[in-house]
Amino acid sequence: MRAVVVGGVVLGALGLVGCGGTDVEGAPVERKAFGFRGGTLVVDARDSELVLVPADVKDVEVSRQVDGWVVLGDGPAPVWKLEGNRLTLRVDCDAVASDCAARHEVRVPRGVAVTVEGDNGDVTAEGFESAVKVATDNGTVTVRDAGGPLDVRSENGDVRVEGGASKSVVARSGNGRIRLAFGAVPDRVDVVNDNGEIAVELPRGDTRYKVDAQSDNGKVEVGVPTDAGSAHAVKARSDNGQVVVRSAN
Repeated sequence: MRAVVVGGVVLGALGLVGCGGTDVEGAPVERKAFGFRGGTLVVDARDSELVLVPADVKDVEVSRQVDGWVVLGDGPAPVWKLEGNRLTLRVDCDAVASDCAARHEVRVPRGVAVTVEGDNGDVTAEGFESAVKVATDNGTVTVRDAGGPLDVRSENGDVRVEGGASKSVVARSGNGRIRLAFGAVPDRVDVVNDNGEIAVELPRGDTRYKVDAQSDNGKVEVGVPTDAGSAHAVKARSDNGQVVVRSAN
């Protein structure tokens, strides 16, 4: 490495590798398997797109793609490690100017529950029959074809649940749209959005729902059969945005 001195101050190592955009999809793929024995995997991901899928594997298998450039600094410096039941995924860029990006795909042994603690990156989980819990500070959360209980949250991003047969879904967004489209009748739906619309799409049929839909500043539409005594409860509340509970098209 070569230190760069400007005005008598050492700014750091010169890591100038480019000044264009990143191309994660075109970056080389690295793969690694982590020995895992447990019932719940915690994924701590930062500054990366994250995709999780269940698979017929014994270990936790991770593939990653990393791309980026820095000026007057270090990076991109990827980190992946498993300690206990916590999988840490990082891509660090410490520079005066930088543009770094990454994508991680994690294959999880079937039956293992997943908890994601994310920051700055979209999260997608597909096909889990076990419990899935996702919380991210900045990014869209998408869950497809899930069968287990879901708890999905984004402080700044959309939240989407598509298909599946989850009986219990909790969804939160601080700033973004929430859309839940169920493939089977749920027992509990609990949705809160601080700033954005809510759309809950339920299967067509004779099922009646106990619906509590409210918005402090937005239109409320309920287009499903209702019954205050139903065991299938849907609660949807937005502070600022439209709330729609309807039958799926």
